[in-house]
Amino acid sequence: MFNIYVGNLSFDASETDVRALFEAHGAVDKVNLVTDRETGRPRGFGFVEMADDGEGQAAINALDGQDHLGRNLKVNEAKPRESRSGGGGGGGGGGGRRERW
Repeated sequence: MFNIYVGNLSFDASETDVRALFEAHGAVDKVNLVTDRETGRPRGFGFVEMADDGEGQAAINALDGQDHLGRNLKVNEAKPRESRSGGGGGGGGGGGRRERW
């Protein structure tokens, strides 16, 4: 599976629009446009999965920088998501302001 990042998408772009762009270069397995969890609004980027690496690379070469719905697309091979360290900020001990009682 060849995973492609598509950035700078118009907020009006639909999965159907993006699929049609990429299908001109080969078979598209999946399109996922990312939306905000709280509002459901598009975030302006997404991912396209293509089964054939050669077709995926051809799509990247053809579509990177191309105008779509008034925006120049940023298209490249998706990088694996970096793992986020768990934990959270803790607080306590060391430095900072202290209350006087």
